[in-house]
Amino acid sequence: MQSNQSAFWTFPYTSQRLPLVADNVVTTSQPLASAAGLQMLLRGGNAADAALATAIALAVVEPCNNGIGGDAFALIWDGDTLHGLNGSGRAPAAWTREYFSKYKEIPKRGWDSVTVPGTVSAWRAMWERFGSLPFEDLFEPALRYAREGYLVSHNVHNQWQKQVGELIDQPGYREAFAPDGRAPLQGERFICPGQAKALERIARTKGDDFYHGELARAIADHARNTGGAITEADLAAHKADWVEPIGIRYRDVELYEIGPNGQGIAAQMALGMLEHFDLKSLDQDSALAMHLKIEAMKLAFADLHEYVGDVDHMTEVTAADLLNPAYLAQRARLIDPERAAPARAGKPLGGGTVYLTTADRNGMMVSFIQSNFKGFGSGVVVPNTGIALQNRGWGFNLRHGHTNEVAPGKRPFHTIIPGFLMQNGRPLMSFGLMGGSMQAQGHMQMVSRMVDQGLNPQAASDAPRWRVLDDNHGVTVEWNMPQAVIEGLISRGHPITVAKRFDTEFGSAQAALRLENGGYVAASDHRKDGYPVGI
Repeated sequence: MQSNQSAFWTFPYTSQRLPLVADNVVTTSQPLASAAGLQMLLRGGNAADAALATAIALAVVEPCNNGIGGDAFALIWDGDTLHGLNGSGRAPAAWTREYFSKYKEIPKRGWDSVTVPGTVSAWRAMWERFGSLPFEDLFEPALRYAREGYLVSHNVHNQWQKQVGELIDQPGYREAFAPDGRAPLQGERFICPGQAKALERIARTKGDDFYHGELARAIADHARNTGGAITEADLAAHKADWVEPIGIRYRDVELYEIGPNGQGIAAQMALGMLEHFDLKSLDQDSALAMHLKIEAMKLAFADLHEYVGDVDHMTEVTAADLLNPAYLAQRARLIDPERAAPARAGKPLGGGTVYLTTADRNGMMVSFIQSNFKGFGSGVVVPNTGIALQNRGWGFNLRHGHTNEVAPGKRPFHTIIPGFLMQNGRPLMSFGLMGGSMQAQGHMQMVSRMVDQGLNPQAASDAPRWRVLDDNHGVTVEWNMPQAVIEGLISRGHPITVAKRFDTEFGSAQAALRLENGGYVAASDHRKDGYPVGI
């Protein structure tokens, strides 16, 4: 990929930054959190230590997208093997079909969208296997931000303020995150003593208190007092799982993702279809190239929402069935280069998220993502803890017999996905892109830009993006998409909406690409506040 140096080191798109080149790197959407990871590297910690300190700090300094009460996933290259960590939570035991009979669909907010939080268990599991510094040390920067406060950045304020009106009446939200009835302003200092107390207990007990101690009781008591279903037993039953990553070859690289219950398989399916088109010969900024990618993504999403859920419940159609090369070739044949078409599920059997990546000079690379789902999540906040509880339950559906139908102890369909690229058996890039259904689309667009166009990760991130909407039909494009592309897509039958500048719905990418001679090229998306740091 780096053999064509002239192409690799070009920057053809409007950009606010250049990539960082260093031996040890941290990159995420919030500079204060990146600084936390850098501090661990300066102490002699490894990429896992840096990733965890960054993630813990993000729970404090970007609470409108993630928090202590969310979920997390990771892909870790330890220098020899790629490991997958699924830290997503499960439905409470009370969540039966009958429990939801009063609803036509799963609620988006409130207690009946709250699954057991898995983030803390992911922190503990990753540290136990790969951490080199004491667990409590990883919390020091986050605790300082929570106790002494931090100055709120521009994008964090904007995303925070958009949610206040909808969440202000949820149990505990105003007291913790909108004490003045609004989000903190840009440059205003925000202090969250409750978060500091919770993080202190988590640090001291290596996370046990969250699932078996005082914090667990506080969560369960709050549920009992305000209409929730989560109990101490639900929290005690939770564990994060080490899983085998799933991969697919695209041209001369392999894209690895965490398998279902996540949506990463959709990016892999789309690339598997695009393998059957000669994209390298096309202008990647042409309407034809983007049309082919959009159509592949639509077909992948149609299958994703029909067949993907908790892997233990995918008994008829498996991940292997969805990634079967023969099946993806069959799906690719449905793509008309000149016309958009409705995307329907095939028959494989023949019949507010944050992302970060870190990498160190010894070769360890970490792709880590954590989220409360829709911004602050459910809006429910446990009193005196700053624990905003996720709304991942909204990922379930109520279709009887569907793989993703809500059920006790079941993991919901999940949007957050860390990504990892390998090439010729060697690690190439840890990367990810936050933003709901944009994540799988962003993974596919980034990989294609780098493989088919030969771009470096910063330039691939800077390129204007498109997004297939949740109806799997409409398409929105960024403000700087060339007019000729927009007209070409419309002529092929795509309903196109052009987003305003600074629209946050196109995701925020972070990436660390390993150079052939050692060190990394680290990129951070210009669409957010972050930038890469390193030593």
